Amino acid sequence: MKKVKRRRNKAVTVRMNETEYADFQNKVEESGLSQQAYIISAVRGATITPSDEINVLKEISTTFADFEKQVRGLSTNVNQMAHVANGQGYLPGEEALSRLSDQLGNMRKECEEIWQSIRLSINQQKATEQ
Repeated sequence: MKKVKRRRNKAVTVRMNETEYADFQNKVEESGLSQQAYIISAVRGATITPSDEINVLKEISTTFADFEKQVRGLSTNVNQMAHVANGQGYLPGEEALSRLSDQLGNMRKECEEIWQSIRLSINQQKATEQ
């Protein structure tokens, strides 16, 4: 029977006091990685992002996907209004333009909230790097 070689065949033992070990365990837990993956990432200089920050970024991504869907819908509305204006020779009524303005206002508010979330995420990342 052929013996399979391990890709990682070097073992390292590290000694820590209680405080260091507790800090290490907390950082590993925050990252959501295994101890081995955490140490290898740290040695290779990778930025280790805490799992709660990853969740924030996933939430931001979902929000952007929803926002993109709304923008597509709004674009469809504008195209339909332009089609009516070109075909019938008149512009949409004040009510339609008011609705469009309200939708744009809501989207601007959502953009501001997303931007605030991104800024918070960046500030948290900077704090963890220090």
